[in-house]
Amino acid sequence: MNYGKQETERKIKSANSKARKYTTKVFLAFFKSLFILCLFGSIVAASVLFGMVKGIIDNAPDVDISTIVPNEYATTVYDSAGNVTETLVTAGSNREEATYEELPKNLVNAFVSYEDSRFWEHNGIDLRSIMRAVKGVLTGDSSAGGGSTITQQLIKNSVFGGGMEKSFGERLERKFQEWYLAIKLDGVMSKEQIITNYLNTINLGNNTLGVKVAAKRYFNKDVSELTLSECAVLAGITQNPSKFNPISGQKNNSEKQKVILQYMHDQGYITKDEEDQALADDVYSRIQNVDTAAKETASPYSYFTDELVSEVMTAMKDQLGYTETQAHNMLYSGGLSIYTTQDPGIQTIVDEEINNPENYSAARYSIEYRLSVTHKDGTTTHYSEENIKRYHKEQGANGYDGLYDTEEQIDEDIQGYKAYQLKEGDTIIGERLHKTLQPQASFVIMDQKTGEVKAISGGRGQKLASLTLNRASKTYRQPGSTFKVLTAFAPALDTCGATLGSVYYDSVYTIGNKTFSNWYSSGYQGYSSIRDGIVYSMNIVAVRCLMETVKPQLGVEYARNFGITSLTDTDYNPALALGGITKGVSNLELTGAFATIANGGVYTKPVFFTKILDHDGKVLIDNTPETHRVLKDSTAFLLTDAMAASMESSRKFSSSGPSSTSPAAKIPGMSAAGKSGTTSANNDIWFVGYTPYYTAGIWAGCDDNQKLTKKNGGASFHKAIWRKIMTRVHEGKPDPGFPVPDSIETAQICRKSGKLAVTGVCTEDPRGNAVYTEYFAKGTVPTDVCNIHVRATVCSVSHQLPSPYCPENERTTAVFMVLPSGETGQTDDSKYAMPGYCTVHSANSFIIPPGSSSYEDEETSPQQYAPGYVPPNPGTSKPKYPWEDY
Repeated sequence: MNYGKQETERKIKSANSKARKYTTKVFLAFFKSLFILCLFGSIVAASVLFGMVKGIIDNAPDVDISTIVPNEYATTVYDSAGNVTETLVTAGSNREEATYEELPKNLVNAFVSYEDSRFWEHNGIDLRSIMRAVKGVLTGDSSAGGGSTITQQLIKNSVFGGGMEKSFGERLERKFQEWYLAIKLDGVMSKEQIITNYLNTINLGNNTLGVKVAAKRYFNKDVSELTLSECAVLAGITQNPSKFNPISGQKNNSEKQKVILQYMHDQGYITKDEEDQALADDVYSRIQNVDTAAKETASPYSYFTDELVSEVMTAMKDQLGYTETQAHNMLYSGGLSIYTTQDPGIQTIVDEEINNPENYSAARYSIEYRLSVTHKDGTTTHYSEENIKRYHKEQGANGYDGLYDTEEQIDEDIQGYKAYQLKEGDTIIGERLHKTLQPQASFVIMDQKTGEVKAISGGRGQKLASLTLNRASKTYRQPGSTFKVLTAFAPALDTCGATLGSVYYDSVYTIGNKTFSNWYSSGYQGYSSIRDGIVYSMNIVAVRCLMETVKPQLGVEYARNFGITSLTDTDYNPALALGGITKGVSNLELTGAFATIANGGVYTKPVFFTKILDHDGKVLIDNTPETHRVLKDSTAFLLTDAMAASMESSRKFSSSGPSSTSPAAKIPGMSAAGKSGTTSANNDIWFVGYTPYYTAGIWAGCDDNQKLTKKNGGASFHKAIWRKIMTRVHEGKPDPGFPVPDSIETAQICRKSGKLAVTGVCTEDPRGNAVYTEYFAKGTVPTDVCNIHVRATVCSVSHQLPSPYCPENERTTAVFMVLPSGETGQTDDSKYAMPGYCTVHSANSFIIPPGSSSYEDEETSPQQYAPGYVPPNPGTSKPKYPWEDY
């Protein structure tokens, strides 16, 4: 029994042992499998993680790591003397570059101590800072600080646009790439370069990027001059430029400044005394004072810069193939250096004279008014100054012209209009009023040889905004008589064989339904030359020259060659000669056209800049102006000589002729030539002229085309302004005159025929000596003699042609005018036309000489040639015609 029991127990133990061994094997197999599975999972996870990280790194932006530097810099504009005149900047691009040598040690140390204390030791990333930041995230400790180094922040600002990712995944991906690029950057760029680029990159509030611009904006000093307290102020901004702005967030910035100064002391950059002195500095009062001064001195772009912006944008699109957006971005954030043609001294003179109230006899105001009203029924109506004009008309105020004598009148009128217009229940939701001085003026002055615009004024009065209405370049007005030179007289002389002496008959002149008249009241002048047409601005001479010699098609072609771009297909008509064109012209283009004549007939397109450099100093655009010949040098001289005469005081060769048009513009001690222009209703007045040095044009008028009545300033003040500006501009300059080119010769001609003068006839014109010396292009001197003046025998009693009854001893000779066939109107020349036959002597007082015979036939009787002749009795002899004595 015992044996069996023992055997049984042995078997049981054996079975249990086998079970344990099996179980052990199972568990070992399980754990082994689990371990292998975990190991495999870990390897897979690590592989996946490695692949992910590698993929993220491989997808890092493809940049040349050595070129990670700040971008989006402000553009700087320089005048011709090298002075900075403007900084062109848009939001996010107000940056200037500082070198490491310019940066104060305290500024570098302030940023390093607070942003990245181990900056000088790590390799681009700081593992301790990263672990501290991770721990802060896990524990919710917001004071633990960030893990980004200065190198990483430079990468983030320069490559990743400041790090604006929306999701955690995107931020994590950017952080891996940032670490990778930071290590890579640290290997190729020195620490000094990295900190310099960082300090040039950071946003420091108030549209200031980089410490150099911030130093000017907050402290009005160069970055190299910053004190310790000022350095700490700037270092405190970058974490949150809005919250820690030293102007609007002074309290927050002050607290941050204290922390930074403490960090600098703890890290051994400054002593305790230096820390205390910095804290005692009343730096924020200085910041507020600088801010106030900056706001007071902030001003909109000048008119010159307004046009410069337009010119540069156009050049970038035309020469570089940029789109509008690309050109805009490059101009305002490309860090360009633009060298302009603006002469600061001349610009100052122009601004002073255009804005001098003593140069105007009127100071009235026009208004731009906007009123938005929500009515009781919920509808909204918008009103403007046009509604005020209708209001006056409805009130019977027919004398209202849209202009006011005082600003108080404007306010009273608007209150009256609102009382009239607004009803119970109406609510004003918006109102805006802008007042503009009238009459207005614009001025352009340029060097005709180079095309460089030296100064420009787009309007009178304070300029309130940038890129506003520029009356010098963007306003088109009727050019009046200035166009006579460009469209009629210039092509006539240059192409059509005319000379300054070529004559046209000034009398009643009608084409179609249009009858043309002259500007003066002294009557029609009869035979008048192209020189007369220029000096005395004779409308009919200009129109006849265009229609009878030039033709409108050629006139338009010449105007376009002169640089006038505003002509249309509707301008091929007689009014072209008088500036009656569809769109009008700009002062800039008209001045450029006359500069062509001043430059010997070569057109040079007006330019506002000479070159543009990119941020690295390379030439982006070399602005060589477009040029082409428009006139022969002889034509340019002939026009110049005639326009110079228009600025001398004279009266036309006439019994009662008009005076020269522009003596008021004459510059003392300097040769000048020019042409005035006034539109028929005195809406626009012009004078464009030039000296051997500069060409300048002035326009004046009211913005809304009110007539320049005496109340509105009159129609002659512009010439005095032109004279004052040009006199000051030329002060101290020698007068070289207008040299006579080799292509010019002279000859004595008759004023009335334009042909070679006949001594004893042309010299005896009833109004004086009609002979003068004229300039001609070589080869164009006339070969025919005058056939307009004739000497005839007259009765000394009646001063008429002698009849057979006039005694021989009462006969003498006189000079008369031969009038054009078909001209019957009264002119100054018609007063001296061949008279009729004597009506004083008759048969009752005349003894027929012996041997006299009658006329052989009626056909040859003198009555058909001499109006007013009374035929003699039959049997008298046939007299010679009076002009046959010549």
